[in-house]
Amino acid sequence: MAPTRDVVMAELAKIATPSGGNLVRDDLVRALTVESGVVRFVIEAPSADHARALGAAQNAAETALRRLEGVTAVQVVLTAHGPSAKPVAAAPAEPPSLKVGGHPTPHQGGPARVSGVDRIIAIASGKGGVGKSTVASNLAVALARQGRRVGLLDADIYGPSQPRMMGVSKRPASPDGKTIEPLHAHGVTMMSIGLMLKEDEAVIWRGPMLMGALQQLINQVAWGRLDVLVIDLPPGTGDVQLTLAQRTHLTGAIVVSTPQDVALLDARKALDMFEKLKVPVLGLIENMSTYICPNCGHEAHIFGHGGVAAEAIKLNLPFLGELPLNLEVRIAGDAGTPIAATDSALADPYIRLARRLIDGGMG
Repeated sequence: MAPTRDVVMAELAKIATPSGGNLVRDDLVRALTVESGVVRFVIEAPSADHARALGAAQNAAETALRRLEGVTAVQVVLTAHGPSAKPVAAAPAEPPSLKVGGHPTPHQGGPARVSGVDRIIAIASGKGGVGKSTVASNLAVALARQGRRVGLLDADIYGPSQPRMMGVSKRPASPDGKTIEPLHAHGVTMMSIGLMLKEDEAVIWRGPMLMGALQQLINQVAWGRLDVLVIDLPPGTGDVQLTLAQRTHLTGAIVVSTPQDVALLDARKALDMFEKLKVPVLGLIENMSTYICPNCGHEAHIFGHGGVAAEAIKLNLPFLGELPLNLEVRIAGDAGTPIAATDSALADPYIRLARRLIDGGMG
C-alpha cells in the first residue's frame, strides 16, 4: 500500500538542510503528489546558489523515500526562484522605498479598464469561512491549466491568504518605488498585500488607506498581458468592494456560499450589492456541498445541500456548480499547492468550472 501524503511529508521533515532546518520547516517542498506508489515533488530554493547547496538534501530525500513501504519510484526536481547573486564591487544603493496604504488619488469618470487585462472576475462572498479564497486560487490555477494568461489579486487586505495558498513568500520588487513586480506560482501571476507585510503583522487601517492600497495593487502592479484577472475579495459589502466596483471595470462577479440558510442570508446581501453597483453576476457556487467519508464512502451533507442552486433558480442567475468538502483540498491549500494544480480527481470540479467560464467567453 502506497504511503499517504502526510507520511511522505513527515519523512521529508527529517531531511536536514544547510541552514540548520529541514525541507519542510524551510518551506522548500512544492507540488507533492503520491500516486500508485510514485512520489513526485519539487524542492524549490530561493536562489541558484541555495539550490546547489541542497544537492545532498535531495539525494537524502530520494534515498529515505525509496525505503518507505509501497513506494515504487521517487521523482525529485531541484529548482530555484531566481539566478545566483552577482558579486558587486561596492555596497548597492538602497532600493527606492514603496509606501503601501496611502490615501487614494482622485478618480474621475466611471470604472476604468486595467491596461493589458482583458477580463476581471471578482470572487465574492457575503460572509467569511465559506471557502471563497480556496475557490479563487483553484479557479485561477485551473484557468491557467487551460492555457489562459491568468492573474490573481488578493484584495482581502485585512486577512490575505493567497500567499500561503499559492506557496509564495518572496517580497515583490519595486525597481523605481512605484511599479510593483508581481510573483508567479503554478502558472499564475499573483499579488497580495500579505507579500508586503510580515506574516503575523496586523493591518490597522481606516477606509481611505484600504482604498489607497487597493488602487496600488491594481494599477501599480506590472500585470503584463492577461486574459483574465481573478480578484479574491474580502467577505461582506465594505470599502474594498465599493472602491473596486466604482473605479475598476469588472467583467463580473462570482458569489460563493455554503448551502445553509445563514450563509445564504449574507450571500443575498452580496448579490444585492453587485446589483446596485451594476456589476454583472456571472453565477453562484455552492461550496462544501457534499462530504464523502474516506473510510466508508458514505456521502453526507454537513451544511445542507442544494440551497445555492435553489437560490440561483429563484434569482434567475447561473448556477456554476457544487464543490465538495474534502480534507485534501484544505491540506493542499495550506501546503501552497492548490488542488487544481495536481492530477487529483478533486481538481476536476475546478477544471469544469474553468471550462464553463471559458466556453461562456468569461475566461
